Amino acid sequence: MAVHITDACIRCGACEWECPVAAISPAEQHPVVNGSACTECYGFFGESQCMVVCPVSAIAVTEEPVSELAAKFARVSPRADLQDVDIWQRLRN
Repeated sequence: MAVHITDACIRCGACEWECPVAAISPAEQHPVVNGSACTECYGFFGESQCMVVCPVSAIAVTEEPVSELAAKFARVSPRADLQDVDIWQRLRN
Protein backbone atom coordinates (compact mmCIF):
# COMPACT_ATOMS: atom_id res chain seq x y z
CA MET A 1 0.00 0.00 0.00
CA ALA A 2 1.32 3.42 -0.90
CA VAL A 3 -0.65 5.72 1.38
CA HIS A 4 -2.46 5.11 4.64
CA ILE A 5 -4.32 7.35 7.05
CA THR A 6 -3.29 7.34 10.69
CA ASP A 7 -5.36 7.70 13.85
CA ALA A 8 -4.41 11.41 13.92
CA CYS A 9 -7.13 11.92 11.28
CA ILE A 10 -9.89 14.36 12.22
CA ARG A 11 -12.21 13.09 9.43
CA CYS A 12 -12.40 16.41 7.59
CA GLY A 13 -12.69 14.68 4.19
CA ALA A 14 -10.10 16.81 2.42
CA CYS A 15 -8.11 13.78 1.30
CA GLU A 16 -11.19 12.08 -0.12
CA TRP A 17 -12.08 15.09 -2.26
CA GLU A 18 -8.52 15.54 -3.49
CA CYS A 19 -7.75 11.97 -4.59
CA PRO A 20 -7.66 11.86 -8.41
CA VAL A 21 -8.49 8.14 -8.54
CA ALA A 22 -11.06 8.01 -5.72
CA ALA A 23 -8.85 5.60 -3.77
CA ILE A 24 -9.84 7.13 -0.42
CA SER A 25 -13.21 6.19 1.04
CA PRO A 26 -14.98 7.16 4.25
CA ALA A 27 -14.98 4.63 7.08
CA GLU A 28 -16.06 4.50 10.70
CA GLN A 29 -12.82 5.48 12.43
CA HIS A 30 -11.12 7.41 9.60
CA PRO A 31 -11.01 7.20 5.80
CA VAL A 32 -9.33 4.17 4.28
CA VAL A 33 -7.13 3.92 1.21
CA ASN A 34 -7.56 1.31 -1.50
CA GLY A 35 -3.92 0.33 -1.91
CA SER A 36 -4.46 -1.31 -5.27
CA ALA A 37 -5.77 1.97 -6.71
CA CYS A 38 -3.54 4.52 -4.93
CA THR A 39 -0.77 5.81 -7.19
CA GLU A 40 0.50 8.35 -4.62
CA CYS A 41 -0.78 10.77 -7.29
CA TYR A 42 1.89 9.56 -9.71
CA GLY A 43 0.80 10.56 -13.19
CA PHE A 44 -1.47 13.31 -11.92
CA PHE A 45 0.69 15.54 -9.68
CA GLY A 46 4.29 15.89 -8.60
CA GLU A 47 3.42 14.90 -5.02
CA SER A 48 0.73 13.09 -3.07
CA GLN A 49 -2.16 15.53 -2.86
CA CYS A 50 -3.77 13.92 0.18
CA MET A 51 -0.63 14.75 2.15
CA VAL A 52 -0.67 18.31 0.87
CA VAL A 53 -4.27 19.00 1.91
CA CYS A 54 -4.32 17.14 5.24
CA PRO A 55 -4.56 19.79 8.00
CA VAL A 56 -3.21 17.47 10.71
CA SER A 57 -0.53 15.49 8.83
CA ALA A 58 -2.43 12.23 9.26
CA ILE A 59 -1.30 10.76 5.94
CA ALA A 60 1.66 8.38 5.89
CA VAL A 61 3.34 7.09 2.75
CA THR A 62 5.13 3.80 2.33
CA GLU A 63 6.92 4.58 -0.90
CA GLU A 64 6.51 2.17 -3.75
CA PRO A 65 8.91 1.95 -6.69
CA VAL A 66 8.06 4.31 -9.54
CA SER A 67 7.62 1.31 -11.85
CA GLU A 68 4.82 -0.03 -9.60
CA LEU A 69 3.16 3.39 -9.39
CA ALA A 70 3.33 3.70 -13.18
CA ALA A 71 1.70 0.28 -13.60
CA LYS A 72 -1.10 1.26 -11.20
CA PHE A 73 -1.62 4.54 -13.05
CA ALA A 74 -1.93 2.70 -16.36
CA ARG A 75 -4.41 0.25 -14.83
CA VAL A 76 -6.66 2.69 -12.94
CA SER A 77 -6.52 5.58 -15.44
CA PRO A 78 -5.95 4.03 -18.87
CA ARG A 79 -7.17 7.10 -20.77
CA ALA A 80 -5.36 9.74 -18.71
CA ASP A 81 -2.22 11.49 -19.90
CA LEU A 82 0.80 11.39 -17.59
CA GLN A 83 1.55 14.68 -15.81
CA ASP A 84 4.60 15.74 -13.75
CA VAL A 85 6.26 12.30 -13.83
CA ASP A 86 9.79 13.63 -14.25
CA ILE A 87 9.84 14.80 -10.63
CA TRP A 88 9.03 11.27 -9.44
CA GLN A 89 12.04 9.90 -11.30
CA ARG A 90 14.31 12.46 -9.62
CA LEU A 91 12.86 11.91 -6.14
CA ARG A 92 12.81 8.13 -6.10
CA ASN A 93 16.00 7.26 -7.96
